[in-house]
Amino acid sequence: MLFTLFLATSLAVLATTLPTINTDGYAPSSIVTRDVCIIGGGSTGTYSAISLHDKGISVVVIEAQDRLGGHTNTYTDPNTNETIDYGVVLFHNISVVNNYFARFNIPLTKAVLSSPGETSTYVDFQTGKIVAGYTPNDPTAALAAYAAQLAQYPYLETGFVLPDSVPADLLLPFGDFVTKYALQDMVGFLFQFAQGLGDLLSQLTLYVFKNFGLSVLQGVQNGFLTTLDQDNSEIYVKALAVLGQDVLLTSHVLAVDRSASSSGGCVKVLVQTPQGVKLILAKKLILTIPPKLHNLEGFDLSTEETSLFLQFQNSAYYTGLLRGTKIPDLTTVNNIGAATQYNLPILPAAYSITPTRVPGLHDVKFGSANALPDEQVKADIIASVNRINAARIFNSTAEPEFAVFASHTPFELTVPKEAIEGGFYKSLYMLQGTRETWYTGAAWHTHDSSLLWVFTEGVLQGVLEGL
Repeated sequence: MLFTLFLATSLAVLATTLPTINTDGYAPSSIVTRDVCIIGGGSTGTYSAISLHDKGISVVVIEAQDRLGGHTNTYTDPNTNETIDYGVVLFHNISVVNNYFARFNIPLTKAVLSSPGETSTYVDFQTGKIVAGYTPNDPTAALAAYAAQLAQYPYLETGFVLPDSVPADLLLPFGDFVTKYALQDMVGFLFQFAQGLGDLLSQLTLYVFKNFGLSVLQGVQNGFLTTLDQDNSEIYVKALAVLGQDVLLTSHVLAVDRSASSSGGCVKVLVQTPQGVKLILAKKLILTIPPKLHNLEGFDLSTEETSLFLQFQNSAYYTGLLRGTKIPDLTTVNNIGAATQYNLPILPAAYSITPTRVPGLHDVKFGSANALPDEQVKADIIASVNRINAARIFNSTAEPEFAVFASHTPFELTVPKEAIEGGFYKSLYMLQGTRETWYTGAAWHTHDSSLLWVFTEGVLQGVLEGL
């Protein structure tokens, strides 16, 4: 009841006059007419654009960053010229992945998750001290039991098409699910592998299953793929070369008007670009950015869209590369809670500090249940390294610094248990195609580029109808 009252009150506050765009007064040079307008040039936005382009469909992509790729981050070390992927690292060995990279003549290889001779040290980052007596559990048996539970819900591999009566186990806090099925020995492994979920034990089991599903388990067992050159951004560089001026980088949406779409008219999108304001006229719209209301300012959202998107909550996830830690090049430092359940560290905190193939350069991942300012995250990470150095674990008094840093926030988009029970995802999926608008991205499936490309293929089938 309280949730319903909150939602109704919030909708009333958000109720405004929907934007309309008058096409008069725009010079021909500022009007872009395309079959499809794609908002967001990350993993699914770029995939959509290339797939449609290759089918002879005209597209335009609006991207806020100065590059394509979204959560794919690649750093080129100025001293060695080596590339390091510190965002998206792994891909599944499935046909959609192999075909997509082959389309750009980018060879793939089996990913190496750890280097020969690599060791792990287990440290409580709150104190900087080694957790005495800690040894990670062998997760093998628990992972098999977890897989047996996952196998009961094969539909989770393709999206959020849930049964009308959602199974009770999927709506359990994951900590309760672990206890119910005696999965304690896999919790530490899962926490480190399936990062970005926020408070893992409080997260609904549905979202843990989505993040760490059967496909991921198969990858853990059989291996993942990565690019031969260890440069996952290469596919986005080559995609940009193919799409050319059909990509508007460093641009943001000012207004979206879909009022005429129901009567056969076009979708109108007003965009601020570095070259000035552009008016885009398109037959269809694909939205790939996280559907949080602050991302959709200027959109002519319906009451249904607003009521659904308003319910999304999110965790936060950050990544970066550190210099000057003086942590040995073949050493991973895992964050372990000295006196916590399952020895899980208390978030917000760094998950681990891991070596890269560049000497002296370490990868760091940081998670939080809520969004934090970038500078606060960076300061927290540096403070953690300084505590480790002060404890003289590696006999170092180094002064670490960031070579590069990126925020992947908002990350895991979730809704409360009562929303799921009330048919949230059924209502969300019914938005597909309304007012010539189609949706893809992690909120509609999971944070996994490989699986999202499969999901996007299904969305594009609907987009292509009528074009």
